[in-house]
Parts: sequence; structure tokens; C-alpha cells
Amino acid sequence: MFTGIIEAKGIITAVENHGSNSSFQIASSISTELKIDQSLAHNGVCLTVEAISEGIHQVTAIAETLSKTTLGDWKTGMAVNLERCLSWNGRLDGHIVQGHVDGVGICTSVVSKDGSWEYRFRFDDNFAPLVIEKGSISLNGISLTVFNVSENAFSVAIIPYTFENTNMSEIVEGSRVNLEFDMVGKYLARYMELQNKK
Repeated sequence: MFTGIIEAKGIITAVENHGSNSSFQIASSISTELKIDQSLAHNGVCLTVEAISEGIHQVTAIAETLSKTTLGDWKTGMAVNLERCLSWNGRLDGHIVQGHVDGVGICTSVVSKDGSWEYRFRFDDNFAPLVIEKGSISLNGISLTVFNVSENAFSVAIIPYTFENTNMSEIVEGSRVNLEFDMVGKYLARYMELQNKK
């Protein structure tokens, strides 16, 4: 379980393919503090730390994860948002994030607002009931508030701190991002779906 508050940016130093799986080596300021078998969110995707050496940790994504997220696009040199799992004795600064990506969104515009940035993203129509005005979303693992919601698009505003300390600065028009919709909304949508079948 995560909060969507990014702790560090990691840099992918190596990508290795093993059958249908891909392993990634990532250098970051928190890699030396990790433990083997620990859960760690990478751009919002929960992955298990397999190895740690000299400030670099390794994780592996299976075919299912590669097909449902942007991890299949990852290359050496790319920046990745990192967050360790939630400690229940701390503050929940973002919102409840599971690290289970629902789908991929596409950036359709980036507008500089003279000190902040406004991004717009398109997503699959099937997820429309899960996005509400001023609701929460996890975008590449970042807890953000959405606005200007339409049937299959939303906007987010990015402050300078988030722009500088996450990989938002690398997102341009056409970029693919990982989206995890609010868990409460997903449970409500499922409940309503089952009620309508009765």
C-alpha cells in the first residue's frame, strides 16, 4: 500500500529480457536503504526488490505487467518515480494507492502557467465512471487531483516541487503514463454493476 508521495527519482541503468519477463536495474538515493523482498512502487507499479548492490536495486516485471503498464517502454537512462510502501505510524499525505495500475493514459497537452504546469491526459472510455472532478488519481505513482474532467480526459496541475522531484518534467505530448484510479471509486463501480444485474 502506498500514498502517491514520491520519495526519490531513480535512473534505469540496465534492462535485461528473460523470456517474457524484463528485469530492470535502477540507481537511486534510497536503493541502499532497501531490503530484498521489499515492495517498492516504480512509476506507480508495485514491484519486489530482488537484489541490491552499490546503490542499485533490481526488480522484474512479468509479461502481464509489461502489457498493462508503460514498463515495456522502459530504456536505460529513463527516470522513474519511487515510493516505499506506507508505514502505518506515519501521515497519509496523498491518497490510498495499491500499486496496481489500471491502465495507460496518453498526454495530450502540456501548458506552462508561468510557475506551474497544466497537463491533460486521455484514458480508456471504460474508466470514465472512476474519474470525478477534484478526485484523486495516481499518475506514474504520483497522487494528484484531477479537474476539467470529460468523458475520457482530465487535467492535472503540477507545482514546481513536483515538476523538479518526479519525472513529470520528462512527460510531453504523446507520452504514456501509468494510471491507477481511486480504490473507493472502483469498489463503488463494482457494487453498482452487481446491483444492476439483480
